[in-house]
Order: sequence, then structure tokens, then C-alpha cells
Amino acid sequence: MKKYSKENFIMLPTVDFCFKELMRNPKVRRGFIAALLGKDPSEVRKTSLISAELDKESEDAKQGILDVKVEMEDETKINMEMQVAYFQFWPNRILFYLSKTYAGQIKAGEDYDALKKCIHVSILDFIHFPRDKRCYRKITLCDAETGEQYTDLLEILVLELQKLPPEEQHENGLIRWMRFFGGKTRKEFEDMAKQDEYIEEAYDELKKLSADEKKRLEYEARERAVLDYNTQMKSARNKGRSEGMAAGKQVIISKMHEKGMSLQEIADFLEMDLEEIVTLAGENLDKL
Repeated sequence: MKKYSKENFIMLPTVDFCFKELMRNPKVRRGFIAALLGKDPSEVRKTSLISAELDKESEDAKQGILDVKVEMEDETKINMEMQVAYFQFWPNRILFYLSKTYAGQIKAGEDYDALKKCIHVSILDFIHFPRDKRCYRKITLCDAETGEQYTDLLEILVLELQKLPPEEQHENGLIRWMRFFGGKTRKEFEDMAKQDEYIEEAYDELKKLSADEKKRLEYEARERAVLDYNTQMKSARNKGRSEGMAAGKQVIISKMHEKGMSLQEIADFLEMDLEEIVTLAGENLDKL
């Protein structure tokens, strides 16, 4: 866990607590959503936050996931998530919650025309699509043969921060926002704020959040919670791998022993300590 001084501390948007707090600012939210939709911010007139506070003991909270839910003027629902650590079943999770959001719009007795467009936005600080260098993609339901779009009612936007290309002049708005979310220092944020009034608003909000002692404590607590969870998951995976390797060695040792090799001969052959061979074989040294 990093130690911060009050003088240089700045929250990082890749911590989902910070991202969610930034999205509470209507101007920041409008600027980012306009970039996502390829519109001018003046065209985005209403972006209402939908309450989505997570219980601290919920599975999402344990997995380090806080999301931002927004409803547009035309009732389009947008769900945005910032995820830093690699998540093996991210596509499964996206489809589950996107489908849940879509189906949850309709109530008993209502017609299907009550269903409005739902968009899921994944902002990822890990490589999700390793086969290409595209840092942004839009995914919709299409005909597998012709590529013709079947419907735009379900849409997935994936932003991979680690695949951002070298900075260029006159970048589009979405790339600028991705650079902002992936920023690491005050200097980076200051430079980006000069390019766009909505990113400038986001930087001003970031400075306010960083100067707020209560918000800072919440931010650091969130960092610890996510770090602890990811460390636990990594330890569990490592333990599983170790146990799997041990089980594999036990099988090999057992088969070699059945064929008449002594445990000492097996240890020499496998270049392992005799005591480790004995432990894996379930034998005692005094039985040799």
C-alpha cells in the first residue's frame, strides 16, 4: 500500500471509487458519455444517475467492482464499470448484468416496446483482447455471416487503457478520456485538462476529491479492499497450482515405486530431496 503525502496526493481514476465519484459531477458525466456516443456534449441533455450503492458484503463489492448506472433522456440505460485486475470471466459477467438490466425494465402487463436500449461500458486496465492493438471497440448483435446489425438494443463498449497508442495531436474525445482515466500524476492530469473543458472539469473535481480528508480515507480503504481481495485470489490460485503439482508428482512417484524403484532411486531420477519424495509417497524414512 502506497504512503501518500497531503502535498502531492492525487486520486487515480482507475480506482473505481474515484471513477464513481467523478461520474457524480453532471458536467464530467456529460462530457464522457458524449465521447462514448460520438456526440457533441451539447447534444447530451440529460444523464441521470441511477442509485446503485453496493452492500459491502455483496459479491460485487468483494470482487472489487463498483459500477455507475446512468439513464439518458431517451431512457437508454448505461452501466459503466472500471476494472483494474484481470477478471477471467469478464464477458460472462457483462452479459449477465446487461441482460439483467435489459429484462428488468419491463413489468408485468407491459408490452415489449417498453424495453429501451442498454449499454455496458467496460473500462479495463488490463489486456482483454490480446490479439490486436485496438484500444476501443463497440460490440452489438450481428448476423454472423454478413455482419449486418440485428439490433442496437444491446451494446457493449470495451475500453482497454493499456492499449492506448502514443499520444497524437487532435485526438478524438474518447481517446483523451481514456488517457485521463489512465493518468498517474498531477502533471499528466494538468496537461490533459488544457485540451478539453470537460476534462478540465474532471481534473478540478479530482483535486477537490483528493483534498477531501473523508473521501481520501474512503479511497484508501477501497484500494486496500481491492488489493486484499486480489491478493487472496492470487494466493488461492497459487495454492491450487501447488496442490495440483504435488498431486501429479504423487502419481508419478507411485507408478515408479510400483515398478520396483526404491524411493532413493526415484529421488535421484527426479532430482528431488529424499524427504520430499517420502512425504509425497506417504512413507516414513525409517521404513526404507
